[in-house]
Amino acid sequence: MRIAVAGTGYVGLVSGVCFAEMGHEVICVDTDQEKIRTMKKGISPIYEDGLEEMMRRNYMEGRIDYTTDYAAAYRNAQVIFIGVGTPERPDGSADLSYVTQVARQIAESVESDCLVVIKSTVPVGTNDKVEQYIKDFLKNDVHIEVASNPEFLSQGTAVRDTLKARRIVIGTNSKGAEKLLREIYEPFHLPIVSVTRRSAEIIKYAANDFLALKISYMNEIANLCELVGANVQDVAEGMGYDTRIGKDFLKAGIGYGGSCFPKDTKALDFLARQKGYMLKTVRAAIEVNETQSVRLFEKAQNRLLSFRGLKTAILGLTFKPGTDDLRAAPSLKNIELLLNAGADLYVYDPVGCKGFKQKYSQKKIEKGSITYCDDAEFALRDANICFIFTEWKEIKEIMPEQYGIWMKNALVYDGRNIYSPEDMRKAGVEYYSIGRP
Repeated sequence: MRIAVAGTGYVGLVSGVCFAEMGHEVICVDTDQEKIRTMKKGISPIYEDGLEEMMRRNYMEGRIDYTTDYAAAYRNAQVIFIGVGTPERPDGSADLSYVTQVARQIAESVESDCLVVIKSTVPVGTNDKVEQYIKDFLKNDVHIEVASNPEFLSQGTAVRDTLKARRIVIGTNSKGAEKLLREIYEPFHLPIVSVTRRSAEIIKYAANDFLALKISYMNEIANLCELVGANVQDVAEGMGYDTRIGKDFLKAGIGYGGSCFPKDTKALDFLARQKGYMLKTVRAAIEVNETQSVRLFEKAQNRLLSFRGLKTAILGLTFKPGTDDLRAAPSLKNIELLLNAGADLYVYDPVGCKGFKQKYSQKKIEKGSITYCDDAEFALRDANICFIFTEWKEIKEIMPEQYGIWMKNALVYDGRNIYSPEDMRKAGVEYYSIGRP
């Protein structure tokens, strides 16, 4: 099937490459000419395991291409997937300007009947509005229908999450649109949940917000464990055997980040408030996450007289391992606080330093300093204090005794509970984690 994909971020690029892998003819559209050139060379603009190999193979075999010429890409496509960003506005609502831009381009370009499928996470009712918007600006006498097909991928495992998804959700308002989407996904051999467009739109928010609730709930339990002398990992193990609860997303730490949970919880909260309803559970998850992200900094602040002039090792920048995504990463808020307190930061992340450096090159640092490190040892050497924000394999492989050897003062604040408190104590490390005595 001839498929065009608008957007080459996590959603658009991974979806397009996976469609090509399943035998479809795919053209990916982006406005950035340099980005298109690098993708034609098989270089991915995002860090995602296994993606570049699939990009190169499918490009060489002629199943996928990349272009900035949206008119040519959309002209005779049978299906157009919209996978552009929907960032949050200051009030928590979703910014649909990129979706609107693509919808206008589609309306002005299509010359044959086609199905437009929104994969981006959008508020309930957006599919209806996009369909009407395209019809309002159509230049040619063609039939256009819009369908919802929300993604459920996670950064770092996006390819696997697409090819081996637990389910495919499709939201359509006609049998014809449902049939077309089923044909596209037939080679995937995955369960398909077929619902209305509005139900599909809210399924995405409901699923992500429920997972955010689990994370925030366990972080609250972790904080209580610290107060009563219990171990949150023991608590999570005992809970996880209950099949009604499950073991996933019971890991306590410094909160969730990334492009989905922070944005989607705020968007659903905004939608509810628009309708005059307060989603108290979702609002609580947002508030817990905001306070949890700086819990380690507050612990260290209570322990130290001052951060000024201290060599501070930062291990991990991205919001989780396996991705270069820094969006809403807990490290960012902590780094701002540490710099304002005058700390000299030595930061290390296996893949996140490049993006972090670009982000901070535009900021004027008035207090403290940032040094970028090629390995964890350089960051830790003669450090006065260490913060662990991401559980990368390279960080988990550091043995407890190495902190005592490398650091000037073996003082470690671990936001991901990587180490056993007993092992760190035996190694002579003053160690603080989340929810453990």
